Amino acid sequence: MAKPTTAADLSEWDFPKLRTTFQMTLDSEGTDEAEFFDVKFYPYGSINAPPVFAATSKKHAVICRLKEIGEKEKDKNPCEILRVIRDDDETARNCTCCWSKDPVTGAPWLLVAGNDAKIKIYDVVEGKLVRTLVGHGGGINDITTSPANPAIIASASDDTTVRIWSLDKVHSSQPCVAILGGEGHIYDLLSVAFHRTGRYLLSAGHDQWINLWTLPDIPNKPVDIPIVLHYPHFASCEVHGNLVDCVAFYGDMILSRACHEDKIVLWRVEGFDSGNPPLPPLGAPTNFDPKEQTRSAFAKVSPPNRYALFTRLLQFSTPDCHSQFFMRFRMFHTQNKHPILAFANAKSKTFFWDMNRFREYNRFIDALDDHEEANKSKETPNGRPPPPPEKPHWLLVKKGKAPNPRAVTGGAGGAGGKNSMATASPDPDNVIGLGGYNQRTLTEWAEMYETGNPQALIRCHKQNTIDGSFVGRQVAWSPEGDWCVVVGNQNNAILYHRWGKDTKGASSKDRKGSTPVPTVTATNGSGNRTGTGTAHPFSGGSGGSGVLAPPPAGQPVVFPVVGGASSAGTTYTYGPPDATPGLFDSQAA
Repeated sequence: MAKPTTAADLSEWDFPKLRTTFQMTLDSEGTDEAEFFDVKFYPYGSINAPPVFAATSKKHAVICRLKEIGEKEKDKNPCEILRVIRDDDETARNCTCCWSKDPVTGAPWLLVAGNDAKIKIYDVVEGKLVRTLVGHGGGINDITTSPANPAIIASASDDTTVRIWSLDKVHSSQPCVAILGGEGHIYDLLSVAFHRTGRYLLSAGHDQWINLWTLPDIPNKPVDIPIVLHYPHFASCEVHGNLVDCVAFYGDMILSRACHEDKIVLWRVEGFDSGNPPLPPLGAPTNFDPKEQTRSAFAKVSPPNRYALFTRLLQFSTPDCHSQFFMRFRMFHTQNKHPILAFANAKSKTFFWDMNRFREYNRFIDALDDHEEANKSKETPNGRPPPPPEKPHWLLVKKGKAPNPRAVTGGAGGAGGKNSMATASPDPDNVIGLGGYNQRTLTEWAEMYETGNPQALIRCHKQNTIDGSFVGRQVAWSPEGDWCVVVGNQNNAILYHRWGKDTKGASSKDRKGSTPVPTVTATNGSGNRTGTGTAHPFSGGSGGSGVLAPPPAGQPVVFPVVGGASSAGTTYTYGPPDATPGLFDSQAA
């Protein structure tokens, strides 16, 4: 197995390191309202532009920019507030957001939604409300933008439906172009996710059902009545045993989690291949037989003893989530970079898994097996045993436990004394196993990287813990994967930096002196100032003061916009199919 030869090769295996934490205290938000429910990075900036993200609380959307901090300035907070938008609607309790852009000018738009059943579109440069989308009959719990077309938005609602919206001017009179409803779900929806091609969509919620829909062709002319789909092409309530609050595609595979289960499941729908032509709406299975807990139009019917409509592949352990729900994971997955899964639990911990480590671990173990077999064989080149395979640098070897003297001598008058013939049994952790590694090391490796048992819970590859009581709600990755932001209760946010220097520092409670708390100005949908709030350090942060400074008065917001007007949204074509790789390979975008 080839050894990485450059620092860049090695750095690809790095996990994000804690950079800083902060807390926002905003006007009109009491203790029961101070909670970030969602965070999303702006996906349309240039490669070299500082990443920008939006964090959404019940009454506010906070737009922040992250910047690189040099070694001499490592105590400074890398997060800069660009704008705080306040929702003055008395009934608004927002919980989700997504990005889009003006299909004509390319200006960045932020969409927010919540329990008032409205999707509000803001121009974040001007801080003004552009328009409001209405149509749902219940609160909206999730919205997302199509990766293939920034003008196409999906929303999941308590009214049990998913709506597909078009922001293109041609659909301005009727922006809702499709409704996924009918018999798809019977209870509140919590999560919705696009496939990378934009052609397929997942939905899930309180009824435990996970549905995979094939979206129809969206007309490039005005529509009077939305297209209605009554049945998904795949539906199952057998993957989880409780309400499902997060689903996502990973290539053509699916990731999902449910309340009370303390795990994220990776699974696949048998027969589903995004490279195949899309199935027609009339090919979707109905719920004629209510006893069927899984229905699929993708799987070819096999003999009864081999019949399977979906296959569970892996389960990632996420302990200490308890009865909390509305907790979202996020997979960083882009071309030529390691896919990284991240999730924050209800006990101040963030977990990371590198999907490429599974593949490399399996290759290494196979090479160890081959090496031992070669050593046992008498037919070795030149009569010499082959050299052992080189261990990946991120596989750590555990030291064996030191022997207990009393276990050997037995102490005074005990068994195993100097006149006794009895000897202590060897510690199992110290037994030498495959490749000459002790059993303790091999066991820990297997718990983190072994993929042979789909029922086993795989421990995280990296864990970060912060001080205080933090409940994670959402995770977001910057487009290049160098930043990871986690938001949660009490408007707290955690910033992780990947490939940055480890800037370990004292927590805020250990620092001497105090830092002035700046005022943050919020604007309403008309762009008018409506009040002030404060931003201050979150106890337990490291590597910075945790203070967020607002933009100077009168200074225009500088926002990374690329290319002006977008041609997407006029042709309504779906993206190319995903070339699904081996189970844990990096996948091209």
